Amino acid sequence: MSEEKVYISYNNVHQLCQETAPKIRNFNPDIIIAIGGGGFIPARILRTFLREPNTPNIRIFAIIVSLYENVQTAAGGTVEQIGVKVHRTQWIDYEQCKLDLVGKNVLIVDEVDDTRTTLHYALSELQKDADEQAKAKGIDVEKNPEFKTTFGVFVLHDKKKPKRADLPPEILEDSKRYFAARTVPDVWLAYPWESKDIVYHTKMAVEQGNDVFLP
Repeated sequence: MSEEKVYISYNNVHQLCQETAPKIRNFNPDIIIAIGGGGFIPARILRTFLREPNTPNIRIFAIIVSLYENVQTAAGGTVEQIGVKVHRTQWIDYEQCKLDLVGKNVLIVDEVDDTRTTLHYALSELQKDADEQAKAKGIDVEKNPEFKTTFGVFVLHDKKKPKRADLPPEILEDSKRYFAARTVPDVWLAYPWESKDIVYHTKMAVEQGNDVFLP
């Protein structure tokens, strides 16, 4: 990854969601599942642009997974860096939420498609959950495809780099199921919700041209 630090402003995030929403509307999501913490804010903004008049808001659910590992340093200490194993921290309580995935269009939202490991894990586990729910209802989705759960993915940025994991071709190669607002080089993306000094962060985003898009 390049050491170049690219600052992304809240305005930029808002406009990326607004710009991509018409494409996502064709997917017609019934449910949004945000991967925390980077997917929370884009998911909420996106819902605003997806809402149709006189219809209920799309329900947003949150899952939290972490991808990290402690690496030994030469000095004998440890540092945390991107790892290869995903740890599930928070998941959906389907019974408590009264959430049924069977036959639904489910949009998974995260801020960046980096190594793709987190997205792969989330999609795989959610697919297992959907299959288990269908089985519990006695539904064979192969014989009854109308009950199949259809997943889509939305990210603000897709980094152009080799991935450590993959997504099914039927999602990744379908412009109506995989949505990346921008494809970018493998640079350090600094999102506003990670900043402890939002004034400086926004100033840097403006200077780099990553604040607003001119019409």
